[in-house]
Amino acid sequence: MSATELIVQPTGRKPRMYRGRSDVATVHPSPARWIGRVLSWSVIGFFLLFFVVPMLWLLLAPTKTPRQLLLDNPFSFGAFDTLLSNWNELMAFQNGIVWTWLGNAALYSGAALILALVVSIPAGYALALVEFRFRKTLLAVTLIIMLIPNTALVLPIFLELSALKLVGTPLSVILPFSFYPFGVYLTYIYFSTAVSRDLLNAARIDGAGELRVFAQVAMPLATPVIALVGFFNLIGNWNNYFLPFVMVPGRRAPIQVGLAELLSNVPLFNPTTAGSVTIDLPVLAMATILSVAPVLIIFLFSQRFLVSGLTAGGTKE
Repeated sequence: MSATELIVQPTGRKPRMYRGRSDVATVHPSPARWIGRVLSWSVIGFFLLFFVVPMLWLLLAPTKTPRQLLLDNPFSFGAFDTLLSNWNELMAFQNGIVWTWLGNAALYSGAALILALVVSIPAGYALALVEFRFRKTLLAVTLIIMLIPNTALVLPIFLELSALKLVGTPLSVILPFSFYPFGVYLTYIYFSTAVSRDLLNAARIDGAGELRVFAQVAMPLATPVIALVGFFNLIGNWNNYFLPFVMVPGRRAPIQVGLAELLSNVPLFNPTTAGSVTIDLPVLAMATILSVAPVLIIFLFSQRFLVSGLTAGGTKE
């Protein structure tokens, strides 16, 4: 507050000037409010340290030699020449197999994403807006399957695909990745809360069949949830390790399984390494960044759709 303050009188008189005094009381935050602020900033600082610091270290690691990585400041920058040398070493590993691993991951995740959307979106729509027998039973089964850990399903899936002689082929990964009950449930919640039944009924009154109602009315309204289901499915497929490790070893493996193979060639993590080719920690860090980059780019370009998909259905008119 300034030394000269203008106090407006409620009686409608002209305002009077008071010098050297303050008639407006200063409001100080209560102790409880200060404690809340301190706790909030403490939580934010903890998560920054927990997530940002390892990512910063990972980004700087490929610029250093193995000795610098262990002895120098963890957050110091090495040299561009060292970065180029580590890149060349990664590309030379098994004649650039890292690109084969990335291509496999893109193939498995992309094909499974298309199949999951083709199945999940109509299934969620039907469970939410179409009345048929055993509807509630199917919804309950979907919720129960969501609770089963993915790793617990690997053995029965392996036995089934082995009986079909599909183990070792891309379909042994794509088909299980396409089974996505969480996407069905997300779509069910969206259509149950964010899409008006009156709008769909109006289209039916105008003579549109169920397929046309779904394709021309419901689908354009479902863009946010389609983006959300697609993103979650893609992330889960890209980061899945155990199923591809069992189904498609060797050169057909995706990048996550390839990272484990690179890790097995790092003497620090595997002292029994006897191969002629060894991988240094900075090279492994570069491979890790390369495996994360595609998903990070997709996330940066799809934030708007993801936010709208997460907030859709929060209110119901």
